[in-house]
Amino acid sequence: MDIKLLIDEIEELVTPVDNGSPLSGKEQSNVEIIHNAAILVNGEGKIVDYGKRDDVLKRYTLTPSTYVISGKGKTAIPGLVDPHTHLVYKGCRHWELERRLSGESYIDILKKGGGILSTVKNTREATEEDLYSLALKRLSIMLSYGTTSVEIKSGYGLSVDEEEKILRVVNKLRNNVKQKIARTFLGAHAVPVEFRDNPEGYVNLLIEKMLPRFKELADYVDVFLEDGAFNYEQTERILRASLSLGYRIKLHADEITDSKGACLAASLGAESADHLLYASDECLLKMRDSGTIGVLLPSTAYFLRKPFADARKMINLGVPVAIATDHNPGTSPLYSQALNMSFAVFFMGMMPAEALVAATLNAAYAIGLGKEVGSISKGKRADIVLLDAHSYMHLFYETGHNLVSTVILGGEVVYKRN
Repeated sequence: MDIKLLIDEIEELVTPVDNGSPLSGKEQSNVEIIHNAAILVNGEGKIVDYGKRDDVLKRYTLTPSTYVISGKGKTAIPGLVDPHTHLVYKGCRHWELERRLSGESYIDILKKGGGILSTVKNTREATEEDLYSLALKRLSIMLSYGTTSVEIKSGYGLSVDEEEKILRVVNKLRNNVKQKIARTFLGAHAVPVEFRDNPEGYVNLLIEKMLPRFKELADYVDVFLEDGAFNYEQTERILRASLSLGYRIKLHADEITDSKGACLAASLGAESADHLLYASDECLLKMRDSGTIGVLLPSTAYFLRKPFADARKMINLGVPVAIATDHNPGTSPLYSQALNMSFAVFFMGMMPAEALVAATLNAAYAIGLGKEVGSISKGKRADIVLLDAHSYMHLFYETGHNLVSTVILGGEVVYKRN
């Protein structure tokens, strides 16, 4: 067998134990830890074997063409997966931060020209080339923090042409970068100003025009179910229409109030319900039974100084939990899943192994990529991150310090610090 790459003498290899489905309950902490390990990758960029170095190497004959990366003093983990981002936008909202810290409400900021609609205005005015360049830079930053797969939502266009423009950018990124990208249509992010007095008209536009038109441009449809965005009935209509067209679905659920979004997500078989700060136990149990993944966004709670979602409770109830950065210009301008993992451990009651699973395997399943990435497993794509640390625990022990030394995507070194 042709071995293209050997990652040799890895001090610690840590990976979720992949049983073919998201990990939940007690199994969410099920990780394999191997010391003095090696990983072999073939010419197709797939993992051929991994394990104890001596055991792996005696099973294969290497050739002079095999590229060798030293793992001495390093920890190998699967590439991190970010299952909830809003990466395609123009403009920032830094000026809102001090106002928010001074106690101004979102509504007050919105009246002064801020909030999501200010991002919509800037994004509508941007060219497709500008948006592509900005998003490409953001993906590059994420790569330097070890993120190898990303979900990207639209949602800052809020019209047929502008949402299509954003989705074209997402597809161009997908075709031109090595990171895996899942595409989500989030036209139901907010009601645009031109439909302020006719939200039902906008819902009809979404269902009748946008959903059929974007079928080849998106994998998922997402809706922001909340007071001030879309109500339960509108959300259900949009999601049912999406399912009828063959989309997979997601849901912004129970972020500000208990809107029963988690229950709706479970009843419709959504791949994930995201945020879940105020989800009831009743709805969480329905998510557990439906297999809907809870995608938690600790960095958003941190940035907005909100209560954190109760990850400990969700794991104890048996809900498979993932975490994401929610990268966006207003409520979470964060790039690092590693920092997000620390937030999950220190503020949400997760243990380090649970947080690693949440940011790799479970995150991959939350965006339909669990069979391809999210763990160091035979046959999976060789998306691997080497940390400049002798244990993955340093991700939490050295919170805020970027430990990523090398990023490998599909068996190719795509990032190396310095």
